[in-house]
Amino acid sequence: MKIALMMENSQAGKNATVLNELNNVVLPQGDSVFNVGMSDENDHHLTYIHLGIMASILINSKAVDFIVAGCGTGQGAMMSLNLHPGIVCGYCLDPSDAFLFNQINNGNALALAFAKGFGWGAELNVRYIFEKAFLTGERGNGYPLERAEPQQRNAVILNDVKAAVLKSDYLETLKSMDQTLVKTAVSGKRFQECLFDNSQNDEINAYVKSLLVEK
Repeated sequence: MKIALMMENSQAGKNATVLNELNNVVLPQGDSVFNVGMSDENDHHLTYIHLGIMASILINSKAVDFIVAGCGTGQGAMMSLNLHPGIVCGYCLDPSDAFLFNQINNGNALALAFAKGFGWGAELNVRYIFEKAFLTGERGNGYPLERAEPQQRNAVILNDVKAAVLKSDYLETLKSMDQTLVKTAVSGKRFQECLFDNSQNDEINAYVKSLLVEK
């Protein structure tokens, strides 16, 4: 699995801690981690709004399979990611949230709170969240197991409803946004490396490259 970690300006100082815990959990099982957001307060400035755009590009281009995002409370990141087609983002404060989202909702992104409740032992909570998110076997099995069938059915229905609401072609949705906003979102070097090295969508690649060469 290819996993992208993205953090915005208010919590960028915690990136090294979060990245270390994520790497320790998933690298031993052969997953890849791409640190595509802010790595510290001096990195190029991103808000949780930019994170949604970045996540949508990486998921819809199939450059990555899963997004780990967040902000101070996690709420803004969750709302921003869920605005976009192809993203099913859960809100995660503790390991049980990660496990239940994995089994019941079977989405492709998590939004964590990196300020609220992020105190003593926070790195342990983050580690345990990642363990439940990525080391619990097959996703979408349901919980409790006797509820698996309706839960799986409803997860598919929710995705279908979102696809019906967001009818526009994905590239058209990107082009209809403030292009300065999108350009900022794609300006990070690590983001570009992740996208261009792994993307399976030439049209998205070409669009992003066109933004980067604009004066």
